Amino acid sequence: MGRKPTKNFNLPPRMRARMHRSGHVYYYYDTCKKPRKEIPLGSDYILALRQYAELEINVIDLSNEIFFPEVMNRYKIEVIATKALSTQATNLSDVKVLERFFSDPPAPLEKIEPHHIAEFLRRNEAYPTTANRCKRLFSHIWNKAREWGYTNLPNPTMGIRGYSLGKRDVYIDDELFTLVKSYGLPPLQEAMDLMYLTGQRPGDVMKLTEHHIQDGELILRQSKTKTALRIVISAALFDVFARIRSRKTTHKIVSTNLLVTLQGKPMTKGSLKYYFDSAREKAAKAHPEFKDQLKAFWLYDLRAKAADDMSAEKGDQAAADLLGHIDVRTTKRHYLRRGKKVAPTR
Repeated sequence: MGRKPTKNFNLPPRMRARMHRSGHVYYYYDTCKKPRKEIPLGSDYILALRQYAELEINVIDLSNEIFFPEVMNRYKIEVIATKALSTQATNLSDVKVLERFFSDPPAPLEKIEPHHIAEFLRRNEAYPTTANRCKRLFSHIWNKAREWGYTNLPNPTMGIRGYSLGKRDVYIDDELFTLVKSYGLPPLQEAMDLMYLTGQRPGDVMKLTEHHIQDGELILRQSKTKTALRIVISAALFDVFARIRSRKTTHKIVSTNLLVTLQGKPMTKGSLKYYFDSAREKAAKAHPEFKDQLKAFWLYDLRAKAADDMSAEKGDQAAADLLGHIDVRTTKRHYLRRGKKVAPTR
């Protein structure tokens, strides 16, 4: 048995990383043969993973018993690595949860049955959202295993119900929105306005640059779904861009990113979280009557607020279009939280 890795935990089995004198990291595939032989994979991590996958496919001997961790390793390389970075982070976190159950000891693929999925859910009942998400991930891994020829057994998740979770129904009204903004620094104020007016995910908004503004439109492609959108630059959006540019010009080095920190550097997930948490905390101290609402306020709720407000003004289809949904039912199910506006009997 090989030694347990003490570093580079993100690398799959038999993949090695070495720092050269030049300061560059190069990747290698360990064939586990004697004398030791390593196959160079280059310095590009993504390309190295692809080459690793091609080599690793030959390692799984279909004539022998196949274990679920082997399939997960291939899934991480060929499927997870192709997803948006935020989705990759979530998937890799969920893989660790699955590994604790199906890798210790390694579970033979042919012996995993529906009652094992039910047991997995029971063991993770304290975290129902994660448990449900892991069940969906397991299902997709299994379907890939069937596609790759590792098994022809039906998916063991079929017929196993996950936990019933209540739909998130938090709606951020204008008063709460304005309250948090008033206690936020300019970078947060600009970010909140841009998220609300465009209805886009925080991650996509942070990636926007001056180059996305063309001919009176904000042109973007969503990271999660790859949906392309052209958002007309309204007077409100124009005002936000003007404020952003005015503040950016005060820095020696002007970033092309629309959202920047107080220092003029591109906004990151961490810096945005810091600005938002600080504003909520200050607002809660000054207005304790809003403490519960402020605690329940997530930045992602601004996407739902945009959908709700657009729906109220121009209809559900307009809300779906703004969010980049092909099917308006997706918008209704997950983002419209205030309910349908109706007239009384008389």
